[in-house]
Formats: sequence, C-alpha cells, structure tokens
Amino acid sequence: MANAYFFLFFLLPLLLLVVLYFLVKPRPVKIPIKNRHVFITGGSSGIGLALAHRAAAEGARVSILARSLGKLEEARNAIRLATGIEVAVFSADVRDFEAVKRAVDEAGPIDVLLLNHGVFVALELEKMELSEVKFTLDVNLMGTLNFIKAALPAMKNRKDPLPASIALVSSQAGQVGIYGYVAYSASKFGLRGLAEALQQEVIADNIHISLIFPPDTDTPGLVEENRRKPELTKIIASSSGFMKAEEVAQKAFDGIKCGSFIVSCNLEGIALSIATAGLSPQRSFLMAFVEVIAAGILRIVALGMHWSWYGSIEKYHSQRKDTGIQLSSTLLYSEINTGLSDDVVTFD
Repeated sequence: MANAYFFLFFLLPLLLLVVLYFLVKPRPVKIPIKNRHVFITGGSSGIGLALAHRAAAEGARVSILARSLGKLEEARNAIRLATGIEVAVFSADVRDFEAVKRAVDEAGPIDVLLLNHGVFVALELEKMELSEVKFTLDVNLMGTLNFIKAALPAMKNRKDPLPASIALVSSQAGQVGIYGYVAYSASKFGLRGLAEALQQEVIADNIHISLIFPPDTDTPGLVEENRRKPELTKIIASSSGFMKAEEVAQKAFDGIKCGSFIVSCNLEGIALSIATAGLSPQRSFLMAFVEVIAAGILRIVALGMHWSWYGSIEKYHSQRKDTGIQLSSTLLYSEINTGLSDDVVTFD
C-alpha cells in the first residue's frame, strides 16, 4: 500500500512534470522593456494610461494613441510630471486603417505593441441598436486587426535581435460569456482566436503574443459602464471583484516580460484561465502541470458558477413576473373602481 501511495503521489506527478518540461511550446522567453519602443493604444486614460506610466517608469520609449488629442496632451503631461519621460502622442481612430498606418509609420519600428483600446456597451442584444453592435466589433476586434496589420511588417524587419511582443488587452468577459455582454464578449472572445492563430504566424520572427484578461477595473469607463448595465448583469457580475488600473498594468507587464500567452490579473482570473486553457499555448511547464491537475476540479467549480448564475436569472424573471401580475391586478382594480364611480347616478 505504501508503494502504491508513493507511486501515485510522488513518482506519477514527477513523471508528468518531466514530460511537460519537454512537451510545452513555445519555449520560455524574456522580453526586455528598458530602452525599447512601447506603443500603447487607448493610452490617454484608464488601463492604457497606467500602462504608459509603467512603461515610462521602466525606461521604455513610449508612444500612446487615442482619438482625443486633448486627453492625449493631458496624459503626456501627467506622465512627464510623474516620470520625467517625454512620450509621443498620436491621434487616430483605430477603425481607420490608413490613419492607423500613418501613426505607426510616424512612430517608427515598435518592439512592444500593447493594444488596449476598446469600447463597452452593457445591454441585452434585443435592446441594442445594430449600430452599437457593429461599433463594438469594429473598435474592439477590427481595430486590433488594423493595428497589427499596420505594425507587423516593421516589427518583422526590425534590426533589434531581442524578442518583441504584441499584447492584446481582452477581458474576463472574453473568457466567459455574461448576461448583457453579447456584443462585448463576442469582440473579446474574437481576440483569443486572433491571438492563438497569430502566435503561430509570428513565432519564427521572435514575436510573442500575450493575451491579458483584466477584471472590472476602477476607471472612468467603469463608471459610465455601470450606468447602463442591466440589473441582471449587476447581480451576476457582483461576485467578481475589481482592480485598480495600476495593478492591472503591473500584472500586464509582468506577463509580457516573460512572454506569457495568457496573463491573468487576480486569483479569479487565474482560475478562469486554467478552466478555459483549452488548446492555448503554454510556456511554463509548471503552469501546464497545474492546468492538467486542476482541470477536472475547476470544471466542477464552473458548473457550480453556472448553477448560481442561472439560478439568479430564474429568480429575477420570476420576481418580475410576480411584480407584473401584481401591477396588472392593481391597475384592473383601479379601472373597475373608476368604472363603478362613473356609473353612479345622483339625484338632487
């Protein structure tokens, strides 16, 4: 019996670790940030601005892009005051490929491309205008493709022999679909397929893809987002915490610098990443070991989460139905009373 336990709990895991060490690809890599050109989209506020601060603090040459030139100037001044570093600013709409290409050409060869831009509308699909759906997909997905296509030729032909990085800021809503996030989740899930395929295309050029999955982040965008969120979205999403933009930026660069394909930002994000690992590449044999061991357990946890979410949905609709019946009864009673009052004849 002792030998069986020894094999099961020591030799078998050790053998699995050895197999995974030789099995995982791409291999581990270190991507330096200091003295390299880091280009950040959506860099005028929120996570993008925090990323720009972090890159400047680590000694990078930083370029930021957004639509509003006024906000870009404010961001440049803030970064200069905080770090003493002067950043380059570019104003363009990521949906416009020609404008994006002009900005990329003017900025010069990029070593680390951080695609952080994005828009969010939390609303049931039935209530969304098609123009809102298209806008979300165009900015979040097509805007990312535009930027990669514009920047890739120079990144491939760079003279710098050091590894380069393309990092895409997704969302935990790009790992699991949530009520009210139909268009947003579609755009963020799309980034994952883009990233997995792109990594295979650019690995020979020593370019490494990272996919960053932040939770709700304390930014001006979150405040605006919460104003339109459906009630059910708030109920389901309330179980997830939020982080500060500076914390997300730190986690993002930690992941980029070690070439991680999946970059999680908190404990819940790590669990989601393990549960949804699927066929995504994994550089760390230790993390691959955790994914293999924990996959079954986390599937049970995921089913429990769905049990809770669908329970909340059923309860919400049941309460709305009961409220609707009560309201209808009240209105009917009021109409009957009004009708009886109108039928009363008075005699003088």
